[in-house]
Order: sequence, then C-alpha cells, then structure tokens
Amino acid sequence: MWKLTSEILSVLQIVGPAPTKGPLIEHQKKIGLWAVKLPSVDTSVVRRTLSFLSQNPNGLKGVNENPKKLQNRIDFWSTIKPAHFGMKIASPNLLNIFGFITVGLLIGTLTKLSLGRRLLLKFPELFSLGWFRKGGPTEEEVAGSSFQMWFVGCGFSHVDLVSREDAKPDMEIITRLKGPEFGYVSTSIILVQCALIVLKQRGGLPKGGVYTPGIVFGPTDLQERLQENGISFDLVSKGDIDETGVFLKDQGEL
Repeated sequence: MWKLTSEILSVLQIVGPAPTKGPLIEHQKKIGLWAVKLPSVDTSVVRRTLSFLSQNPNGLKGVNENPKKLQNRIDFWSTIKPAHFGMKIASPNLLNIFGFITVGLLIGTLTKLSLGRRLLLKFPELFSLGWFRKGGPTEEEVAGSSFQMWFVGCGFSHVDLVSREDAKPDMEIITRLKGPEFGYVSTSIILVQCALIVLKQRGGLPKGGVYTPGIVFGPTDLQERLQENGISFDLVSKGDIDETGVFLKDQGEL
C-alpha cells in the first residue's frame, strides 16, 4: 500500500509545499468541529483520480462523444487542480472523538486475531459501543438520520507565491455536502443516479475499464441530479488568510 501511494504521489505535480502532519486531534473553529484522521479508502481514490488526470489532462474520451460533450469535458477538467487530500471523522463534542479513537483501536486490535474476529461478529454492538448491531437500524432511525461532509481547502491566490521558500497558503475555502441517512438512503440515491447516467448518457462516457468514479462521472450532470434528489452541495465560506492564519474577508454562510 505504501509503495502504491508513493508511486501515485510521485506522478502528481501538486503546487506548494506538502501540509504538515498536524496534531492527532484537530479543532476546526470555523465550523465548530473536532476531528481525528480516518483511515479511509476515499483518500486513495482521490489520489488515483488526480494521478490519472495528471496523465490525461482532458479526461477520457466518450465512446460516442458529440462536439458539445467534448467541449464540456475539456472545460470541466481544466478547472480541476491536483491537491493533497485526507479524510477525518468529526464531531462537535470532543468526548465523541475519544470514543472514535477507542472503538477504532479496539476493532483494529481484535481483527488481527481469530478469536477477536469471532467476538466482533458475535457481539458487534458490545465492541463498537453501540455503533453497529446485527439487526441494523429501524425505519424510524433511518428516517431521522442525516449526514454532513465538510471540505476545508487551502491554497494560493497567485502562482508567484508558490516559488517562495516560506510559502504558506493565503486562501481558504470551505464547502459542505449533506443529505439524508448515508448508508441506506443517500447511497441508494447516488447509485441509482449513476446507473441512469450510464443508461442514458453512455455515448459521453469512456470505454469500459477500471476507473475511479470521478474520472467517469466528473464531467456529467451527476451533481445536478443529486441536488434534485435531496443531496446538497454548498459553498460555506471563501476568504483570504493573513500570515497569522486569520481570515481577512469572508464570503458565504455557515
């Protein structure tokens, strides 16, 4: 896994210095959340998408692409720039973060042992502190649940700033993805809309192969379809940062 990640990063040409490792537990004051790093496949998928894009700047040609689709694809991918990416799990309550860490360590330890795996399968609710159970959630629990994903991005307002040895990002943007319960409701919405795009827009999609979702669906109208079906994409804020890390101006709402 480390070798694969290193190969992907070596292909990417990311502007500016790599972000520092930072503390184990991070406090994002602007959105009021505590967060801890989440070992997730999402990070690898994003890196693969960006790595593929660095070798194919205009994305992949559709199997039967008309001139309009071609121009749309080129315009879309011209706006996407390589970036460092990582996933974290967050909560407004710091105690919940310690709960995440405890459960993660416990499950990680038990999965390494045959007896531990049997215990996890037999008593999932006990060893996950109630997060998982054999019966799954009730309809009422699903109906009353929702999810939010926050994206905090930092970068440079001008290419000249990057060449400086002491270069630090001078801009920050925060966006948010939210929708109904993630595991059963939102996942179903996303899969159905992806399937409809494959059925109705096959000519604009690349030839069959093993690709990340971003490479296949990036230039399509997937985002608009999801917004029409209850999953929203919001610009929360966008602003300049001075040398001390303080916002100088801000646009958007929390």
